[in-house]
Amino acid sequence: MSRTDLSRPSPGIDSSYAWMRLAISMLLATIGAVGMWAVVVVLPAVQAEFGLDRAAASMPYTATMVGFAAGNVLVGRAIDRMGYWIPALFSSIALSAGLLLAALSTSILQFTLAQGVLIGLGTSVIFGPLIADISHWFNRRRGVAVTAAAAGNYLAGAIWPTIMPTLIKAEGWRFTYAAIGVFCLVTMVPLVLLLRRGAPEAAAAGPAGSRSVQPMPMSPAAMQMLLVVAGLGCCVAMSMPQVHIVAYCMDLGYGMAHGADMLSIMMAAGVVSRLASGFVADRIGGVKTLLIGSVLQCLSLLFYIPFDGLASLYVVSLVFGLSQGGIVPCYAIIVREYLPAKEAGQRIGIVMMATIFGMAIGGWMSGWIYDLTGSYAAAFLNGIAWNLLNILAIGLFMWKARHRAAVAA
Repeated sequence: MSRTDLSRPSPGIDSSYAWMRLAISMLLATIGAVGMWAVVVVLPAVQAEFGLDRAAASMPYTATMVGFAAGNVLVGRAIDRMGYWIPALFSSIALSAGLLLAALSTSILQFTLAQGVLIGLGTSVIFGPLIADISHWFNRRRGVAVTAAAAGNYLAGAIWPTIMPTLIKAEGWRFTYAAIGVFCLVTMVPLVLLLRRGAPEAAAAGPAGSRSVQPMPMSPAAMQMLLVVAGLGCCVAMSMPQVHIVAYCMDLGYGMAHGADMLSIMMAAGVVSRLASGFVADRIGGVKTLLIGSVLQCLSLLFYIPFDGLASLYVVSLVFGLSQGGIVPCYAIIVREYLPAKEAGQRIGIVMMATIFGMAIGGWMSGWIYDLTGSYAAAFLNGIAWNLLNILAIGLFMWKARHRAAVAA
């Protein structure tokens, strides 16, 4: 196929409908991703009500991430077969039901099961599956579209932790959970129904109808495994501030509100980082963009150790958000650059599952280290070590890609 043929957009790709679909997807993700952030905000309240230590109180978050990870693969495979809207409809209902049941829980086990089985699985539809779906609708600006869709998750992290403390203080965490569950049901279902149009036929058929797939630097299985290792490492590191910043601020005597504000600043900066990384990836590719973000995240984690004053933590949280926001969407961009479009849902889902497992493991591990040491300093060092593993995996991927390109030349 000629260069001219490849550059000509297929019906629906890069169209006005594609951009409208992206806007709807971002709104859907901003609402639905509350399932990830709500448990972080209520962690101190749940710990106090059920009389738990920090590691045990972190388990509902870990369960949420496990369900979220499994959902990225299961729902990702489902959208490869039946399109986006049907799996999204069932997932939205599951998310709402999970929030309502969590509000009625009488034990930490019930709360954890509601978080993992319903909220985690339900929330998954607005991440990997949503990113895979929107990637079919764009060619020239795929990097921007993918990162914009993924930014909904961080918009949620900027908005919900700001709203929830006020409602929790006035009505309690149970009422807050129930109210959010009802809100998700009445908003997400209509939004999902607006996304019933199937992906363009050219995108569904494979790479011929989209931007050229680059020669693979290694076998698909080896490439997938390397991306899984990289995703696991980066997100174990990423989870330390994201999961424990509220609890960390309370331990330092700054209170829940300041911690929630820092989380919101972190997520708002992450939105900027995600959108910017999309423009960068469209110019230099997903692998190089991923390496830049990973190195910056590692450096920003280091800043948390010496700077623990209130003003300093606000600044470091801003720097951290600007550093790491674009990392996870780059994995989806890399998959689309090196693998066929017809496998996008499952392939992206597997890598997203690794990143989410990293968040789950890292969230629990940081709480466990805190219980052992009585301080978060060692937890930050643990995150830096995992981040170095991530950088090593990405560097190996880049070296393989350059070696393949040199041999081809």
